[in-house]
Amino acid sequence: MGRKMVSMKDIAAACEVSVATVSKALNDHDDIGQETKDHIRLIAEKMGYFPNSAAKALKTNRTNNIGVLFVDGARNGLTHDYFARVLDSFKRTAEEKGFDITFISESKNNNMSYLAHARYRGFDGIVIACIDFMDPEVEELIRGNIPVVTIDHIFNNRIAVTSDNVKGIRDLLTYVYNKGHRKIAYIHGADSAVTQNRLSSFYKTAEELGLSVPDEYILEAAYRNTELSYKRTLELLELPDPPTCILYPDDFACFGGINAIHEKGLRVPEDISVAGYDGIPIAQLLNPQITSISQNTEMLGKIAANKLIDLITRPKTTLIEQVVVEGQLFEGQSVADIS
Repeated sequence: MGRKMVSMKDIAAACEVSVATVSKALNDHDDIGQETKDHIRLIAEKMGYFPNSAAKALKTNRTNNIGVLFVDGARNGLTHDYFARVLDSFKRTAEEKGFDITFISESKNNNMSYLAHARYRGFDGIVIACIDFMDPEVEELIRGNIPVVTIDHIFNNRIAVTSDNVKGIRDLLTYVYNKGHRKIAYIHGADSAVTQNRLSSFYKTAEELGLSVPDEYILEAAYRNTELSYKRTLELLELPDPPTCILYPDDFACFGGINAIHEKGLRVPEDISVAGYDGIPIAQLLNPQITSISQNTEMLGKIAANKLIDLITRPKTTLIEQVVVEGQLFEGQSVADIS
C-alpha cells in the first residue's frame, strides 16, 4: 500500500511541461491544444493520478492564473531591482504550485478598470506591488471580491507582506552612529508608505541616540533617481557645515551621490561616508562595497505567493494578516570609522 501519492508536479516532470499546463489539461481548459491535453491525461492515468473529487469540484471555476498589478510611478518598470527580485520569487513559488502569472498593467484594456479587467481575465487572485495605492481603480480592486495580497503597502482587511523598513533604518542609523558619525544627512525617497515608515524611524532612532539632525540635512529624491540624488548630494556638500555621512533612498540612488562626491575631489569613505538601502548585488561588487540593508526579496515573494494561493484555495481558513520580513545589515566598506 505504501505507494507515493502522484502529484501534478510529478506529471509535469514526466511530460516536460509546467505544473500550470498539467493543471489546465486536467481541468479541461481551452487555452491549450487538445493533443497536449490528451497526452498529459494519458500520462496522468498511467502514473495513477487520482484527484480528490471534492477538491476538484471546488476547483473547476478556477483559471489557475494570478494577476500582477505593478505600475511603477517612476516608470522604472521591472528594472526596479527590489521589485523585480520580489516578483521573480513570487512567480517561481506560484508556478511550482500550478499557477500562471499575467501582468495586468501590460495587458489591461484602457477603457476597463483594473477590477473589470481582472474579472474579464478570470484571475483567481491578484498581487499588487509598487503602484499608486490612492488610485480609485486600485481602491475599487481592493474592495472587490477577488483575493488580493499587497506588497509593501497595508490596507485594512487585506493580506500585506512588507519589508521591515522601521528596523532597517534603525539598524542602519545605529551602525553609522556607532562608527562615530554625528553629522548624518538623509536623502529619502518620494512620499509613500515605505518612505513615511523610514523617515519616522530615522527621526525616532536619532532621538533615542541623542542625535540632533538639522532640517537642511533631510532632503528628498525619487527612488532610483541617480541624477536627483547627485544634485541633492552637491547641496549637502556645499553646506557651511556638511555631513560626514549621507544615507540614500536606495543603492541605485547612492551611485549618483558617489559621482557628486568624486566630482568634488572627495573620496568614499575617507572624506565622506555613504550608505544605501536594498542590498542590490551590483552595489556589493563596487569598490568600496556600499553599506546597505539587504532586503529579503526571496522571502517576501515566497510569502506573498503562498498567502495568495492559500486565500484562493482555502479562503475560509486563511488569516488576513500583515507579515513583516526583516532585512539584514550589509556592512560593506562605504562608512568610515571616525570614532
